[in-house]
Amino acid sequence: MVGNLLLRGMLVGIFAGILAFGFARIYGEPQVDRAIAFEEANAQAAGEVPEPEIVSRSTQAGLGLLTGVLVYGAAVGGLFSLVFAYTYGRVSNFGPRGTAVLLALAGFVAIVLVPYIKYPANPPSVGNPDTIGARTELFFVMLVVSIAAQVAAVALARRLWAQYGAWNATIIAGAAFIIFIALVQYALPPINEVPEKFSADLLWRFRVASLGIHVVLWTTIGLVFGAVVERSYGGQLTRPVSKRPAMR
Repeated sequence: MVGNLLLRGMLVGIFAGILAFGFARIYGEPQVDRAIAFEEANAQAAGEVPEPEIVSRSTQAGLGLLTGVLVYGAAVGGLFSLVFAYTYGRVSNFGPRGTAVLLALAGFVAIVLVPYIKYPANPPSVGNPDTIGARTELFFVMLVVSIAAQVAAVALARRLWAQYGAWNATIIAGAAFIIFIALVQYALPPINEVPEKFSADLLWRFRVASLGIHVVLWTTIGLVFGAVVERSYGGQLTRPVSKRPAMR
């Protein structure tokens, strides 16, 4: 059954990737074009020779973008299905749809939102090429800390359920997660390499579009995967026996 869930998760991820690609083409790519135009104008003003275009812009915004989003969607969908198979019945008494939505929300917060708040995406022409390595390392540090903190928060909530009840335990664990993440983000060094003359409106629109792509992807996976599993298996999914009370 785990293998079937993995296959369904990857297919759902590909479907989510198609929707995310459509969102990226409509809302994201125009911002990328504006950023590239800004970069080219600055290079021309500085008298720099334009670099040869290895991959055409149309290919980047079309087949290249589609391939990248589909691969990413399939990977996320596959990992999502494996985590679903492990957590189903262990974290809550929700059915397949409720569990999938809850898991998608948790994954979006830990994997996308928390790292994005500290180190948001930047369009072309923003960022120093010499700092790519350092910026990548800091982003992955934030990502790993975010995932570990969320796992610890879930474990804390389960430990407190018997004493404080599911609702209060969840609030306490959630508050602990937020406080810890806030301290980590304060401790990590900021990165601000946006040129002075770069359009604030363009930067905002690009970052909103970038975040929106992930919203579309994770929302689709959470809603569609739960519906597919519920329709395919119904009540055949077994819940592991747990000694701790489940969250209602």
